[in-house]
Amino acid sequence: MKLFSIKPVYAHCDLPCGVYDPAQARIEAESVKAIMDKMTVFEGDDRVRAIIIKEERAELVKHHLWVLWTDYFKPVHLEKYPDLHEKFWMATKQAGECKHHSEP
Repeated sequence: MKLFSIKPVYAHCDLPCGVYDPAQARIEAESVKAIMDKMTVFEGDDRVRAIIIKEERAELVKHHLWVLWTDYFKPVHLEKYPDLHEKFWMATKQAGECKHHSEP
């Protein structure tokens, strides 16, 4: 008698589960860019809402990059890609800079 069947499930957590994907940061960054590109068409409450969403998404970009930086990358990655630190540092700086401006 079989009580239940086992089916694969898919999830991600911020534990050392081994599932890391830069797509999360990329999608949030694309959202920030799209909002900034459309910022001139928003007025009043819509503009305020767009700014809030843009800032939330920019913070998520930073979060996802930091997870990759602190949990995924190892010394071997730095040996293979010597400019990795600079690229991640600049990417997180750019995400933070997006929070300071509401114009494209």
